[in-house]
Amino acid sequence: MKLFTDFLPIILFFIAYKFGGGTYHWNGQEYDIAGIYVATAVMMLATFAQVIYGLLRHGKVERQHLITFILVMVLGGATLWLQNPEFVMWKPTAVNWLFALAFIGARVFTDKTLLERLMAAHLQLPTAVWSRLNTAWILFFIFSGFLNIYIAYYYSEETWVNFKLFGSLAITIVFIAGQAIYLSRHINDNGNSKDAS
Repeated sequence: MKLFTDFLPIILFFIAYKFGGGTYHWNGQEYDIAGIYVATAVMMLATFAQVIYGLLRHGKVERQHLITFILVMVLGGATLWLQNPEFVMWKPTAVNWLFALAFIGARVFTDKTLLERLMAAHLQLPTAVWSRLNTAWILFFIFSGFLNIYIAYYYSEETWVNFKLFGSLAITIVFIAGQAIYLSRHINDNGNSKDAS
């Protein structure tokens, strides 16, 4: 469910891109608006709604959603204001690389990885395992950022929009599944060692 709500602005972006572009009439004037600009506006509204929902439902805004919200407003706003889709195309890369920096920073400047801080209350794992998981997430974020910008510049706008939903969702699910399989081995090891004692 959380994965769906996290990806909801992207899903709405995709739908708006596919169906939102065209000719609009307002105040006696006719405007041709490309789908990318409609999609950007919809994503900005959806991200804002996501933040408000988190605030009303949980009394706080997740840091991930707050970072995404700021980047969407800045880069999306630049896209609409300057009529240049490159700004919004950089958003996924900027988000991924900021998360990579956060994971690196936590490891360098504190005694625990960011994952350990977030999940230690639910999982007891050796320090080496936390470190490997942290490194995997850093590499995943860096790779995702490069892949996004590569597709944005070397493929069509429509291909990038399709990748933004289907491609990024697919690689995220595959990566999380791999993490779950890796974690299950160590959880089982911990359980077996406790049973043996």
